[in-house]
Amino acid sequence: MKEKVGFIGLGLIGGSLAKAIRTYFPDYEIVAFDKNKEALALATQESVIDVAATTIDDNFRNCSYIFLCAPVAFNVAYLKQLTEYLNDACILTDVGSVKTNIHEEVIKLGIEKYFIGGHPMAGSEKSGYANSKAMILENAYFVLTPSKEVSQEKIDKYEQLVSTIHALPIILDYKEHDYITGTISHLPHIIAATLVNYVKDSDTKSELMKRLAAGGFKDITRIASSSPTMWQHICLKNKDNISQILASYIKYLEEVKSMIDSGDGQAIYDWFDSSRIYRNSLPGASSGPIKKAFEVYCDIIDEAGGIATIATILASNGLSIKNIGIVHNREFEEGVLRIEFYDESSSKKAAELLQKFRYIVYER
Repeated sequence: MKEKVGFIGLGLIGGSLAKAIRTYFPDYEIVAFDKNKEALALATQESVIDVAATTIDDNFRNCSYIFLCAPVAFNVAYLKQLTEYLNDACILTDVGSVKTNIHEEVIKLGIEKYFIGGHPMAGSEKSGYANSKAMILENAYFVLTPSKEVSQEKIDKYEQLVSTIHALPIILDYKEHDYITGTISHLPHIIAATLVNYVKDSDTKSELMKRLAAGGFKDITRIASSSPTMWQHICLKNKDNISQILASYIKYLEEVKSMIDSGDGQAIYDWFDSSRIYRNSLPGASSGPIKKAFEVYCDIIDEAGGIATIATILASNGLSIKNIGIVHNREFEEGVLRIEFYDESSSKKAAELLQKFRYIVYER
């Protein structure tokens, strides 16, 4: 029998995983359930899935893997429905960025021998199956949080699958995972949303802040465009960690305010210098929980057809542009034109290509 993989939820990550498995394991049978019938129809049309299930039913028997890819609160609810379809060879997993609640439910249901938590640290500010892509997972960390009773054989098998789809497996304790992601993923999303809402609420009647806030402001708040439903669930399910982290961060902000209030120039300089040094030491690869934007900035002369010429150069060399536009607020930016690509190799190739045509290029 060929291996069968089940998906509960076929959104951005579920769809991307299904597409990656279809790419690297073309003979696998893929069964999927999603409340969104349009997602199932599109996945069937694209030959990503073989069976579109309208309910969680016998289609999920004899699966080698079952991926829970719904929002984190729903994944826990789906566990009970799946227990009767599990077999000894099955690996039950999820893709949520909060692990403690689902591990606790797995223990409560007595199904630890099947369960290995999973969290692909990848994504996009866009959501839904229509925005899913296999390449989203490439070179992204894929955290595995095995239950205590799961066999090493199953852990090894799951690691192999993750490596085959070109992601980077890393094993963590589920409680450690939730504290780490709370700090490096959940906190930044909360900060981005807070900053956007602060500017919105502080704006002038003529919305000058909104008009002038492009460029750097839009870049650092990009992740605020993420799914509000997903982040509502994350904040509720990881609330203890997030509350503790926010309290520490607020205290840190108060220390910075005190530094500025006192006019301590050396302390302010050291603080910014420390952040600059640490920021520059971070790896450039897009393997963390917040997906990197692949962008190239370049200078162009303000003349008719300037953008069209660049677009033609890139298109004629097989490069697809995700987004392109003039940067009007360049207070902290270099380059008049911002070009965004779908992957790192495209952005690097574009930079080299434009430099050959004597454009001044700034890579981010």
